[in-house]
Amino acid sequence: MSEHKKIIENIGKKIGFEPEVLHTVGELDPDFLQTYHKCDKKMLSDGALPAKVKALMGLAVVASQRCEACTVSQMRNALHQGATKEEIMETMEVIFLTSGAPGVAVCRNALKLVK
Repeated sequence: MSEHKKIIENIGKKIGFEPEVLHTVGELDPDFLQTYHKCDKKMLSDGALPAKVKALMGLAVVASQRCEACTVSQMRNALHQGATKEEIMETMEVIFLTSGAPGVAVCRNALKLVK
């Protein structure tokens, strides 16, 4: 197995799925994938902040950037990290306070993942 496939598999285990874009990045520029992985390891690991909190923070950030596909990815990660419906809805309140209704609206598909 190639090094970039191992990286993607490792990321997939931590977030519960393998983002398709990483396969493309790994094929086009394996060095960039290595750099991405170093940053991602910090986000997907417990530190001073638990990985779950970082995932919820990531959800808020990508919602403020109006990236709908990113909100789905971050929601999947947050759920995989153990985020509860209550924690997600509190994060939605933060999104509303900081980004307004458009920030909440961009999460419409991500919210469908919450049971």
